[in-house]
Amino acid sequence: MASLMIKNIPDHIHKQLKKIARQHHRSLNSEVIHCLETAAYHVPNDSKSILERAWKLREKTENYYLTEKELNQNKNEGRP
Repeated sequence: MASLMIKNIPDHIHKQLKKIARQHHRSLNSEVIHCLETAAYHVPNDSKSILERAWKLREKTENYYLTEKELNQNKNEGRP
C-alpha cells in the first residue's frame, strides 16, 4: 500500500478533520483516506441527468395527491 505525506495543512483544516474523524469514530488517517476516496470516485451529476430523473419521478407521482392532513401526519410521524 502506498504512503502519502501532506505538508502545510492549514490549522483550521487539520482541526476540522480531527473533529470529523472523532464524530465518525475514525483515526485522522482513516478519515483523510475516506475523504480522498470520496473525492477520487465522486461522479458529478450533470443537470441533464438530474432533470431526467426529476421528470420520471414526476410522471410516477402525477396522479397522487396528498391532503394537508396527510402531509402533517407524515411530517410528524415518529416524533414525540
